[in-house]
Amino acid sequence: MIGTRKAQDLYPSTFSSIEKQLTAGVWSWSQPLRRAAIARFAEMGFPTTRLEDWKFTSLESIAKIPFQPSQMPDESLTAEELMSVCPQAAGARYRLVFVNGYFSDRLSTIEDLPQGVVGGSLGSPSASSAELINLHLARYASFESRPLVALNTAFMQDGALVRIAKGAYVSEPIHLIFVTLRNDSPRLISPRNLVVLENGTQAQIVESHVAISDEAYLTNTVTEVVAGADSVLEYYKLQDGGNSGFYIDTLHINQERGSNVTSHAVTVGGDLVRNDLNVVLNGEGAECSLNGLYVGGGTQHVDNHTIIDHSKAHGTSREFYKGILDGKASAVFNGSIIVRKDAQKTDARQSNKNLLLSNDASINSKPQLEINADDVKCAHGTSIGHLEEGSVFYLRSRGIGEDQARAILTYGFANEVLKQMKLSEVREVLERSLLSRLSQIHSSIEL
Repeated sequence: MIGTRKAQDLYPSTFSSIEKQLTAGVWSWSQPLRRAAIARFAEMGFPTTRLEDWKFTSLESIAKIPFQPSQMPDESLTAEELMSVCPQAAGARYRLVFVNGYFSDRLSTIEDLPQGVVGGSLGSPSASSAELINLHLARYASFESRPLVALNTAFMQDGALVRIAKGAYVSEPIHLIFVTLRNDSPRLISPRNLVVLENGTQAQIVESHVAISDEAYLTNTVTEVVAGADSVLEYYKLQDGGNSGFYIDTLHINQERGSNVTSHAVTVGGDLVRNDLNVVLNGEGAECSLNGLYVGGGTQHVDNHTIIDHSKAHGTSREFYKGILDGKASAVFNGSIIVRKDAQKTDARQSNKNLLLSNDASINSKPQLEINADDVKCAHGTSIGHLEEGSVFYLRSRGIGEDQARAILTYGFANEVLKQMKLSEVREVLERSLLSRLSQIHSSIEL
């Protein structure tokens, strides 16, 4: 175990010892960027609860563990094991699989991607993709005020690279699957993803994080998404990594004129999870919809921080997040909507609803509006409560047992988010996962 101050020194020291390895080959261009990032992390250290954005989430448990950067794993994971822990991958035509943060060509299926569509490893890009990386990587997710982004930037070694070129069309979703296997010591896994949709394109991306491990690990992911003018993107982020892992996730989406992005974020696992979702509507008429569901039990802690930045006029945003907490689980929802001075005619709405299934569960919900324009329509709201006993009584009066009645009402509460998903194969997997989770909470469930 190490203290917070030593943790702040550990990672710069580790970086110095493996810098040559990190900046070898295709990563040679990244040396100045990495050095700037690790220097910034050394200045800031892990965020503490003294910071407003981390007031209700302590990273002391992470700072005390001496995580070491993950090494290239062996190829022991079979396709059958992959499907068992990530059923949404079954039947996926386009699949990019990463094991302990490294691309697995053996488990991936990207051979028949349509012309103009690139999907592969950020750590071994083609010559044309290298130019794309230089143009976009680390241009949107800034590490100046975000120490975990700085840590990822310093130690990134691999991740997903997806490009939909102008005029290209991909009819089926592209799955990005990140699997954590057992390690002989606590490991730091630092996936770095880049998704670029050029003007007028359309795509569906499904990013899944799963684990086959009961040991402590820290997955610190940064994803940058560029949605070009008039592009349409539906982005799924699904996190179900058991209860022993720590997950820090930063997703930054930059939208150009007339683009339309829908994000679905579902968190059902992890000892401590922090999701930072930042969307910048950087062109007139851009639209975004953020849907989220988080389910926690035991002593799990889930923190969702979202920022929707309306920087141009005629933008539209919708945000709908729900949480279900049981046991001594805790959660945070902090949703900010910023309307810039020039973002007239903005239409923004935000809602966060939470269901507490035990008296020991807790939620801190803080929706925020920062409006600097005068011709806008903005609204936000939050609610925290228990199951309505009247509704439970109504179902019981129809011959339904109490446990099953509570399970039905809990499922209905969550399904309001899941039904927003267009991909039926993903939605159905999540519904089954939710039912399994509810069966652990309620002693009887037959839906």
